Amino acid sequence: MRDFWKSSGFQLLERDPDGMLAVTDAFLAAYLGRPELAPVEESCDAELALFDALMGDPRLKVDDARLATLADPDARDNYRVMLGFRDQLVAGGTVEACYLNLARNGAVGIPPLFMDHMAHVIARNMLDGCDDPIRLRAAELLFREQNVRLLDGAILLADREVVEMHAATGGLGNFSRLFAESGTPTRSAELDVLSPENADLYWARDDSFDTVLDVSFGRPGLIALCGVLEDWLRHFLGLAVQIEPVGMIRDERWVWHVGLDAEANVILNELYNGQELDEDRLRQILSLFRLSFRDAAQMRADIAGRPVYLGMAMNDAQTLRIKPQNLLVNLPLAAAS
Repeated sequence: MRDFWKSSGFQLLERDPDGMLAVTDAFLAAYLGRPELAPVEESCDAELALFDALMGDPRLKVDDARLATLADPDARDNYRVMLGFRDQLVAGGTVEACYLNLARNGAVGIPPLFMDHMAHVIARNMLDGCDDPIRLRAAELLFREQNVRLLDGAILLADREVVEMHAATGGLGNFSRLFAESGTPTRSAELDVLSPENADLYWARDDSFDTVLDVSFGRPGLIALCGVLEDWLRHFLGLAVQIEPVGMIRDERWVWHVGLDAEANVILNELYNGQELDEDRLRQILSLFRLSFRDAAQMRADIAGRPVYLGMAMNDAQTLRIKPQNLLVNLPLAAAS
């Protein structure tokens, strides 16, 4: 069985009897040891002592009075944020429970980066044993923002951070320039479009996030994304659903929709309300999906058996940031689900 995404921190966690990721001291210590909290030459004695204490006991309770002893206000703020997140993880007991609690109640004070980190390691757990590189690349959309380019009818996604990093260092080749800002100085190095024929190259580069995914209608990348979203709902909520791409929504009894990202949510609302969208607005829609519950009893009784439509769209800057928590909190579930 292949290992992948070592950068997720999966190896620091343990599965509980339900297959969820139990929070460990090693995982907490990895967060508390992040560069934001690491002592520097100017750190005061109180800051050094606090850091050492937390490395010895990552669950140590730290009150406001102790934080007030830190001389550096930035250090105080960083500790407040990190300890607040640490407390959410400890209270949840598992990474999945923490993520779901924050999704349902609002991640106030929790940096979006930490939600992405949790989605990363949860997806690693969910996909353990997966031997399909295209499915793994599709799952990167759960926790990494993408640059979008439309080329000869294809919809291509490349990791935004990777594109920006290579653009800044001149590390992009001719094809890869499509994903960078026009006029960016570049030198030769390519981002490969992942396909069934070359998929094995992913294994040596899984933590580099430097392959391109084709999510055009009918392509393996889009089909793989549907499977990932099905897995996501099964893992968190025990839901059995089928998700499939659709070219358009033709449903006089359209009753429910969920945007996989902020832009798609707005566009779906506009379509649902009968607004006419111009060509540029329609061009932002990357894909539409139909979600069907295999067990209608898991849905709200008043709309049981009806499909739920999903959307995925790029913003004006041609980027895509999927918010997988939307699926967890916005579906029309029966009260017991």
